[in-house]
Amino acid sequence: MSAVKTEDEITVVEREMKEFWTELKSVYGTEQINQTLALRDSCKESIKVLSEILQQNKHISENEKHLTEIKSNLNREEEQKKELTESIQELKEELMKKNEIISSKNKASKERVERLCKSKELFEERLGLEIRRIHNEQLQFIFRHIDHKDPDKPYMFTLSINEQGDYEVTSCTPPLDCISEFQLKVRETNNFSAFIANIRKAFTALSFKQST
Repeated sequence: MSAVKTEDEITVVEREMKEFWTELKSVYGTEQINQTLALRDSCKESIKVLSEILQQNKHISENEKHLTEIKSNLNREEEQKKELTESIQELKEELMKKNEIISSKNKASKERVERLCKSKELFEERLGLEIRRIHNEQLQFIFRHIDHKDPDKPYMFTLSINEQGDYEVTSCTPPLDCISEFQLKVRETNNFSAFIANIRKAFTALSFKQST
């Protein structure tokens, strides 16, 4: 009984829908309804196209942003490369200047050593002094005839030219308390002959003191 009632209700709804469309057609006409439906479909299509355009614009905007970031990174890398190149060039120039200074000092030191060697005969003849060139561009000065009891006994000191281009006593045998004072004096006056003479006097005084 219930099934029969449901079928009757469906039949009634279908009949009412048909009657509604029949009445709508009679009022507006089939053509106008079709135009309305076509307009609706056209609007849907326009909305769909607009949505696709907006989506494409969004992608374009994102791509432009990404491209801007890439350009910014490239510019930053180029700037860093430029700064690095400039730093390397500055270091090269600084190194060249230092090498020139070192070369100049080495040349001056060698010239000074050569001048000292040229004075060798003079010192040997007048002061009983022997001069030897030893390792690392050092000169060894050996005095004899200091100790009258043992004339061949050597009294010696070693001299070099340091990085600043100054005289520097690197060893002294037997040690002299006044050697630092003599070293400072020869740096101030550059009077090498007086320097040698003062050291010989100091050795002679030390020998006399030890023998008494």
